[in-house]
Amino acid sequence: MKFMIPGLRPLTPEIVMTVLALAILLADLVIKRKETLATLSIICVFVVAYTFSGSLGTAFGGMFISDGYSTFFKIVFILNVILTVLISVKYIAIEKVNLGEYYGLILFSTLGMMIMASAGDLIVLYLGLELMALSTYILAGFIRYDVKSNEAAIKYFLLGAFASAFLLYGTSMIYGLTGTTNLAAISEYINQHGLTGNPVLTLAMVFLVVAFSFKIAAVPFHMWTPDAYEGAPTSITAFMSVGPKAAGFAVMGRVLLHALYPIKPLWATVLIPVAILTMGVGNIVAISQTNIKRMLAYSSIAHAGYALLGVIAGTADGLASMMTYLLIYAFMNIGAFAVIIMLRSEGFKGDMISDYEGLWHTHPLAASLMIVFMFSLTGIPPTAGFMGKFYLFASAINAGYMWLVIIAVIFSAISAYFYLRIVMYMCMREPRQTVALSTSPSIGLALAITLAGVIVIGVLPAQVVNLARIAFP
Repeated sequence: MKFMIPGLRPLTPEIVMTVLALAILLADLVIKRKETLATLSIICVFVVAYTFSGSLGTAFGGMFISDGYSTFFKIVFILNVILTVLISVKYIAIEKVNLGEYYGLILFSTLGMMIMASAGDLIVLYLGLELMALSTYILAGFIRYDVKSNEAAIKYFLLGAFASAFLLYGTSMIYGLTGTTNLAAISEYINQHGLTGNPVLTLAMVFLVVAFSFKIAAVPFHMWTPDAYEGAPTSITAFMSVGPKAAGFAVMGRVLLHALYPIKPLWATVLIPVAILTMGVGNIVAISQTNIKRMLAYSSIAHAGYALLGVIAGTADGLASMMTYLLIYAFMNIGAFAVIIMLRSEGFKGDMISDYEGLWHTHPLAASLMIVFMFSLTGIPPTAGFMGKFYLFASAINAGYMWLVIIAVIFSAISAYFYLRIVMYMCMREPRQTVALSTSPSIGLALAITLAGVIVIGVLPAQVVNLARIAFP
């Protein structure tokens, strides 16, 4: 019997990422300056990005799919890595956790996200999810001497395990019903055998939605988010707020709009109250927060609710709007965390909202950057955040969900209170203490990239939206 080697070209980015991540781990043994490892990590992801163009196709009988949809999300993941590494270099030195495995774990977590985005099979999806999750659990508890960091890792791990259990149980039910875990085959089987009203399929769909909701921090499966975001290293909080969330939406779009599209009325009915609760809880509870990382945690929950509108719409425009919004969210959210990291210095954490009082008077440039990011998160024109919400709301209206958009607009108006409160603290109050900024060339570059993304996409959004529309299969 002749053994045929499968075509691995679609897996080229993942194979290259695996090799380079392992190389970063080994390089830590001989390279003493961890800043060098940071530079090598950024070079690695650029090398991986270079392999995207020639990697389109499928592998292993459709279990792995490399297409425009997955490539768009991989670009978001690569951007997330680059910005995270840039804001990490000085921060982890200040926190005294300047360890080489930090960068390797970020790359391995990103590898899991890439596998998730390309999953054409529920088993491959699970493998990618676990690789991403296990790496992120360790990163969340990376400040080993900090009780809050340990708490963040444990809570994230325990609730992540529940999410994995829901995913596996839902997968087993679908396999028992259809005899396959391939997404395309599942959709075909449902159509051929008229299973749209089958209670077992409905229950399996609910389990999968619950698992995905954990990963995107949707209410009521958001319990881990505030504590994990507050306790994790701030650079990892920024990483977690973008990468795993985008990966969760990537698989949600792939599973719901491909494998389970024949039962769209059912999963849309489930997602609508989840989206409303997510927007409501995220925006309302954020008002009472005094820690800026916890405030941005609830902000992240609320933004997941907005992005769900694109999935609920269930159209090409809806998915393209969701993809665009996640790219925009990466720029504005990591930019805000970069400013928070600038306030971190020896003996001063700078993660309380009161720490920003009078920042405009002492450090006007840092305050100006934070104002731009807060405006974008609020959705004030001409920032990218406004355009992201505009396209999301428009796609939901076109799909017949006008009433849902009205609710989203109301909650978006509520969000202005806690975002603009930061602006008020910075500009309208006198500084209570002198804050020394921890600046570095790498943080400056990260802020320049995020600022450019927020402004350019805000002024010229059509190019990004069109790219997302082309990418959606």
